Amino acid sequence: MTIQTVVITGATSGVGRAVARRFAEEGARIGLLARGEEGLEGAARDVLALGGTPMAIPTDVAEPDQVEDAAARIERDLGPIDAWVNNAMTTVFAFVKDIAPDEFRRVMDVNYLGTVNGTLAALRRFLPRDRGAIVQVGSALAYRSIPLQAAYCASKHAIEGFTQSLRCELLHDKSRVRLCMVQLPGLNTPQFDHCESRMPKKAEPVAPVYQPEVAAEAIVWAAHHDRREVWVGGSTVGTILASRMAPGLLDRYLARTNVKAQQSGEPEDPNRPANLWKPVQVDPGAHGRFDERAHPRSLQLWGAAHRAVAAAGVGSLMVSATALLARAGRRDR
Repeated sequence: MTIQTVVITGATSGVGRAVARRFAEEGARIGLLARGEEGLEGAARDVLALGGTPMAIPTDVAEPDQVEDAAARIERDLGPIDAWVNNAMTTVFAFVKDIAPDEFRRVMDVNYLGTVNGTLAALRRFLPRDRGAIVQVGSALAYRSIPLQAAYCASKHAIEGFTQSLRCELLHDKSRVRLCMVQLPGLNTPQFDHCESRMPKKAEPVAPVYQPEVAAEAIVWAAHHDRREVWVGGSTVGTILASRMAPGLLDRYLARTNVKAQQSGEPEDPNRPANLWKPVQVDPGAHGRFDERAHPRSLQLWGAAHRAVAAAGVGSLMVSATALLARAGRRDR
């Protein structure tokens, strides 16, 4: 599928910023949706420098009218939208008992309902044309919740449930609109310094950590291909499968290890700005503070995108192993 015009929510920071850059390299026209004006200006400069055409629109995805207005402006000025990437997110990094009801609601408004609002805006345009791609940016935590991330995990679970229902409906209607959810691992993004936190130490992703460009490669690939779901990183695969096979054992393991594993040795500044209710007025860029230990590529993602080649490689290894075992058996006799 040729993608000429794409919309990206949460386009100023982390994964969204990396996705914007990746689409810009393809020369796409890109609608950049986010709240922070400084970040939008920076993302637009990136897109322009890499060969794309940017259109930055300050948008709170929790407000359906703002999302619909942005979609209408993009179609009017850039042309028909070919792909829509729902990526905007926020969270509160804390124990459940320390999160207020209105904070839970805000996280769901942005992460879950923001995805619903973006999907509905895309469907209003894609269904009459019977084409288009919607990519939901998910997480391994859409399947397996962890401590300190209840608000975020709940929103990603909700997106997974919403997406499954919509997928069934599109199949029922024999629609050619494509829908994919990309489940991501821990990433080196600025969210750990911009999201609300109640913990004494600075938040950090659970290892192994990947660069946001790995996520961007998966999301752009998903927009071009007809795949139900894409899992990124061996840790994502392991987390999802372990949750299916031994959920109780995983509960106890996470309880023992993951509170500490999600905090660095540096003290958190309780007065730093956070983006739950309003944007942090900086240009955050794509990368966080974990460059030294972030992986720039994922072999598992390569295998997911090249399943036939990967399967042939595994088959070849199995044949070779069988032959070696057979020769060893003959020598033993």
